[in-house]
Amino acid sequence: MPLSRLDLRGVPSAAVAGRLPPAPSAGALPTAEVAAVIEQVRTGGDQALLELTAKFDGVTLEALRVPAEAVQRALESVPVELRRALELAHARITAYHAGEAAPGRDFVSEGVTVTHLVRPVRRAGLYAPGGRARYPSTVLMCAAPARVAGVEELVLCVPPGRDGSVDDASLAAAAIAGVDEVYGVGGAQAIAALAFGTETIRAVDVVVGPGNRYVAEAKRQVSGIVGVPSAFTGPSEVVVVADDHTPCRWAAVDLAVQAEHGPDGLAWLITWSEKALSEIEVALEEMVRRSPRRQDLESTLAGGGLAVLVDGPAEALAVSNAVAPEHLELLVDGADALLPLVERAGAVFVGPLTPASLGDYVAGPNHVLPTARTARFASALGVADFRTTVHAVTVDRPGLARLAPAVAAIAEVEGLPAHAESVRLRVEA
Repeated sequence: MPLSRLDLRGVPSAAVAGRLPPAPSAGALPTAEVAAVIEQVRTGGDQALLELTAKFDGVTLEALRVPAEAVQRALESVPVELRRALELAHARITAYHAGEAAPGRDFVSEGVTVTHLVRPVRRAGLYAPGGRARYPSTVLMCAAPARVAGVEELVLCVPPGRDGSVDDASLAAAAIAGVDEVYGVGGAQAIAALAFGTETIRAVDVVVGPGNRYVAEAKRQVSGIVGVPSAFTGPSEVVVVADDHTPCRWAAVDLAVQAEHGPDGLAWLITWSEKALSEIEVALEEMVRRSPRRQDLESTLAGGGLAVLVDGPAEALAVSNAVAPEHLELLVDGADALLPLVERAGAVFVGPLTPASLGDYVAGPNHVLPTARTARFASALGVADFRTTVHAVTVDRPGLARLAPAVAAIAEVEGLPAHAESVRLRVEA
């Protein structure tokens, strides 16, 4: 199946945003359905989780929590190559995020000292998707920055398989990352359980991790009850920028990489070369025909696949910035020179040798990235998402005397005389 095409040649960069179709994952969300699930879990606790799991996953669970012994057995039973790969990925993700964990800085000015007290949340909820595939990499991506941040308790929810169990790969990743509790619960009901708590699952302080539209909407609805990063981490997205020198099979497989996650995603090709577009499209069609996940690929490409023709690199980046994709691949000669034009993207992969799949697993940065255009204001999951910063203020007597008149002037215009009095009393003491 060919990609749908959009010809923006001749359209000025400033006008491209108005000519683009809406991103498929930014459409109507299942607000009412998710609200009903959340309320059922909030009021029904464990029993609601069991009923909803039977309804949505077709599984009758005997227990919600995965025993610690089962987690350890999974680590010991997975193939050695997988265990080593997960350990390598975990080490690189941890090393990358350790660079974010700078201590709080002090601000000193005119007798006032402000110390930043950086504190981890106590208990973090991690969500790793299931269903179409297993995602042990997401377990690592969520757990590693939380541990670097200093979180005491890590709680993981993973949808159960058809037999009611959590897959060994995800459990092995949980063991490697030091996850404290694992529950075989998925979907919006898992997010509700983490936010409100049940008889078995104690409520957490923050909830992180990607998921489908239902999971993303559930996180949106519980935001404020628990901390939820501002990024909408929904169905997967990629924008591939290509030129005459881009290997067509490389570009095609990178479009397929994100499309194979399933429906509601986005896979766009942007190029100023009709030759590149045609060759990449042929290569993509062949990959779709041969893929064991053909149905998922066709579903995503039918709704979210698009080939955009533009006049040149500047226009290509104008299109990408309007989309604000989760993954942006610059598979062109001189890709470094395009970086200054990148304004909005979850992550950028620079040059033909750098596929997004490297970032998905072992590059180091997090693969929990903003989707649905939330890269306009949100960033990848990081250490800061598991911490709070408290500012502690002290002032000496000369500093208080210098700043008191400004306090009094502002308090007066705001009609808050006690504010001014609280400073005046101290100055006169």
